[in-house]
Formats: sequence, structure tokens, C-alpha cells
Amino acid sequence: MKLQPGGSQGGEVKFLIGLLLTAVGLWFFFDSVHFTTAQHGWISGALRGHRGAGANGAGGMGLGQTTSMGIVLVPLFIGVVALFFDAKRPWAWFVTILGIAILVVEIVSRFRPQFQVKGTHAILMLVLIAGGLGLMLRAYVEDRKSGAPKGP
Repeated sequence: MKLQPGGSQGGEVKFLIGLLLTAVGLWFFFDSVHFTTAQHGWISGALRGHRGAGANGAGGMGLGQTTSMGIVLVPLFIGVVALFFDAKRPWAWFVTILGIAILVVEIVSRFRPQFQVKGTHAILMLVLIAGGLGLMLRAYVEDRKSGAPKGP
């Protein structure tokens, strides 16, 4: 298998160096992202009325003023009870799967990414990613413009 960026020989080294630079830059970028969790997810926040919380964080009057996310477990609880009662009922399976889906959405919606990086590291990441992409594009464009015969 031959690498022939642009359809001719000569661009492999530029392309591979660009790919390596881009990969290193992206690795540093994603390594700088840290995740924290929020107090409310989409579902528990909506049920509690936290769409427009005021300065004191009280928000609107939603469905119960509790700090627990237990309300999102109710469909799963009902579904599991129904399955243990009669597992042949399609609605019991539907409610159980719905309960699991609600729980997954609630957990994932609480993730809050934070980008924590020094300024010099951010510049280095941008240079690596942009330089790598530039080298990969250059390997394709130069070989196509050179007019070298294409193919074997």
C-alpha cells in the first residue's frame, strides 16, 4: 500500500508529519478539559423550575423544592415493579427503558466541561493543530499542482 497524497509521490513525509503534529495538538487540547458536575441536570432542573433562577438561586416554583434527584427515579421504579409483577407486559418494558433513558440523560446533562490551560500551552496547541493541518493540506495541494503523472 502506497501513500500518495495528491496522487503522486513525495507528499507522504509532509502528510505524516502534519498528521503527527495535529494528533499531538488535539491530545493536549483534550487533556486540558476537566469535567465537573452541576447541581441540577436537564430533567431535575426543569422539574424544580431552575430555568431562570434569581440571585439567591431560588428559581421558580417547580415540582417540589427538594435537592434530591429522586423524582427522575420514579419511572424506573415503576417499571421494575411492573416487570417483577408481569414481565410479559410490553408497557412494563417501555416504562423501564424510559426510566433508564431518563436517568442517563439526567446524569450526562450534569457534566460541565472546563477548559483549564495556561496561555502559552493554548498557543502551543493552536500552533500544533493549525501547523499540522496546514502540512497535510500542503502535501495534497503541492502534489496536485506539480503536474506529476498520476497513477502507477
